[in-house]
Amino acid sequence: MTHPADRSTPADDPADNPAAAGAGTLVRPGGLSAAEVAERVAQGQVNDVPVRSSRSVPEIVRANVFTRFNAIIGVLFAVILVVGPIQDGLFGLVIVANTAIGIIQEVRAKRTLDSLALIGEARPEVRRDGQVAQIAVGEIVLDDTVLLGIGDKVIVDGQVTEADGLEIDESLLTGEPDPVHKRPGDAVMSGSFVVAGAGAFTATKVGRQAYAAQLAEEASRFTLVKSELRTGIDTILRFITYLLIPTAIGLVISQWSVEHNDWREAVRRTVAGIVPMVPEGLVLLTSVAFAIGVVRLGRKQCLVQELPAIEGLARVDTVCLDKTGTLTEGGMDVQELRALDGSREAGRLQQVLGTLAGADARPNPSMRAILDAYGNGNGNGNKGHNDGEREGWRVLESVPFSSARKWSGAQLREPDGAEAGWLLGAPDVLLPTGHPALTAVDELGAQGLRVLLLGRTTVPLDAPDPAKGLAPLALLVLKQRLRPDAAATLRYFEEQRVQAKVISGDSAVSVGAVAASLELPGAEQPLDARTLPTEATALADTAERTTVFGRVTPQQKRELVGALQSRGHHVAMTGDGVNDVLALKDADIGVAMGSGSEATRAVAQIVLLNDSFATLPSVVAEGRRVIGNIERVASLFLVKTVYSVLLALLVVFTQVPYPFLPRHSTVLSGLTIGIPAFFLALAPNNERARTGFVRRVLRLAIPGGVIAGTATFVAYALARGDHATDLKADTSVATLTLFLVAIWVLAIVARPYTWWRLLLIGTMGGAFALVLVVPWLSDFFQLKLVGLRDPWTGVAIAVAAGLLLELVWRFVRRSLDEDPRPASS
Repeated sequence: MTHPADRSTPADDPADNPAAAGAGTLVRPGGLSAAEVAERVAQGQVNDVPVRSSRSVPEIVRANVFTRFNAIIGVLFAVILVVGPIQDGLFGLVIVANTAIGIIQEVRAKRTLDSLALIGEARPEVRRDGQVAQIAVGEIVLDDTVLLGIGDKVIVDGQVTEADGLEIDESLLTGEPDPVHKRPGDAVMSGSFVVAGAGAFTATKVGRQAYAAQLAEEASRFTLVKSELRTGIDTILRFITYLLIPTAIGLVISQWSVEHNDWREAVRRTVAGIVPMVPEGLVLLTSVAFAIGVVRLGRKQCLVQELPAIEGLARVDTVCLDKTGTLTEGGMDVQELRALDGSREAGRLQQVLGTLAGADARPNPSMRAILDAYGNGNGNGNKGHNDGEREGWRVLESVPFSSARKWSGAQLREPDGAEAGWLLGAPDVLLPTGHPALTAVDELGAQGLRVLLLGRTTVPLDAPDPAKGLAPLALLVLKQRLRPDAAATLRYFEEQRVQAKVISGDSAVSVGAVAASLELPGAEQPLDARTLPTEATALADTAERTTVFGRVTPQQKRELVGALQSRGHHVAMTGDGVNDVLALKDADIGVAMGSGSEATRAVAQIVLLNDSFATLPSVVAEGRRVIGNIERVASLFLVKTVYSVLLALLVVFTQVPYPFLPRHSTVLSGLTIGIPAFFLALAPNNERARTGFVRRVLRLAIPGGVIAGTATFVAYALARGDHATDLKADTSVATLTLFLVAIWVLAIVARPYTWWRLLLIGTMGGAFALVLVVPWLSDFFQLKLVGLRDPWTGVAIAVAAGLLLELVWRFVRRSLDEDPRPASS
């Protein structure tokens, strides 16, 4: 394979002009030899930055084992082991099991991410022993000659040795939006990327010494960074910690005072009061849900580079789509070459096009289509170029395509020796307003076709406006290939009330036609971005009401994303080209195509490795499943915390024994929270994520916990009056009452009902009934219902509490003016 840098012109070739490459750079036209590479590897001069897609296994184990709440539960478990019996320490085994599940799931996610990251890893081209080869990033050594083309990311720091119209965007490092022209001798920094032209550089800093080495490592690491969901949970847990300490101290004092004749019983009752205050499974279940989401998406060739990106895309209400590579496939086909000057022979124009395409260092889809049609059908830029020279055409100078210029060009020497400049690009950019040819361009564009203008100019290519005085000679009509899954994906977003906006650098009419063929609402009124207002408020208004934008520059893409965000929209941006990078970086969620440029993959949070636009609904659905279900289970955990704190306070003030032993708390937590929460957290859920997680969770948790705690204590107090000497009977009535109220809370949280949710609730109720009626289970858990009046009193109190829960639940939902939850499958 011949790299474009190998075709540098004599003026740019540092081999002919060593001084141009800089005094400190030794230029090796053929690259390093195998012996020189081996020598540098032996000396450790290799790009050995440890880029990992996930935490190591020891880090995963530490993160899941050594937590604040595990420490609390662990100490209480140790206490129970001392005072016994062992059945009161069952809560400790539940923590062990939950922690093991968390470790196993995250390790699975780690393996998935590691394998996917390997698939999506960039493989830069280097020149060694005079040959071009693709190698892994970690195999680059000091003084390697690294080749660059459009879309390539600069992997290590270096110094330019060859440049052919090379322009590099350093905005990710410096914040400057304008591309920088690079010439031999100029420095390039890792983390920047090529937006135009081609070239090569010598690696001067590799490994950890490179400027962006740490940034690159962080960008591809599997992390649990801050998100609204995790921030909300952390806020809740911090408040619970502050509440737990004084309550636990008061409970310890009261139980030692009440049970002064039996310190072991006092310890057991104290532990039983403290354990349910700790929502130990909430953080763990959140991590497990995220990890399982990563594994599920990994099976669909979707690389999640930052874990909360799943949550972020689920919150999106606006998706900005780049037409090329998203709605359309990368490939194009030449449909027609329409000469504008009848005196020009079609064969000659085809030769010009083949030579222009062959001169392109990194042909884009349009140029590849031209090569397929007029480059002897080989689709290879290098061969097309050589064929052109063999037929008498010679490229003297070339200007690569740039999304900012909207054209590419070359100075050609024709077979008869004449020299002229040729431009190929957007007709509405190269032609003056009102030119007759634009009418045909608009007609073709309205059919969804892409049209390029081929013209000849006498103005030098390095002039401020080479298109001035251009003689238009032909229109090249290209047919774009629509993605077969694009229409269905757009329908999904419409059904989910997510706005889809097409933002493209192509002609507005052409983009509108493509979008209209996919039945995108609003596509019939496309807007040319050259008419966009510059004032912030007007730009935001236009961005909100318009669906299709054409002729959008990279900077305008960024401005449109910012304008939508200024109106409170949560914006996702998809793209595959370097012109999308700035917008991807600024969007709330960036989604890149796996076959896109390395620059887009580097800044995106989600990479679709299979290039399938149809994967996006799966990502959105996975995020909604995680967020919606975590919100459900969070309510369950916090109801338990609230009623546990309330019971502890009532016990402290009334100076009575705590109603439960640790084994009772274990069976209650397991059947009404632990087991149901696991299934609910992994269930399908299509509800769109909304802000205000903490407020919505507490709306049920606080009143639900207060009602459950009050009902339980009332039933306990009434039973205690009848069985003052039979603590086992009192505890059994309290356990029955609390279970019924808690299962009612579960029934509210599990709505809307499906067959498996009803089965889940019924199974939990059946399991508790077995505990009460099977002798060895009732003995093991010390549960015994005595008589009829107290148990039925407990049932009546639980039913009254449940009805009160229903009233409170309906009132809260109405006060927040929320729609009922949509049905989930």
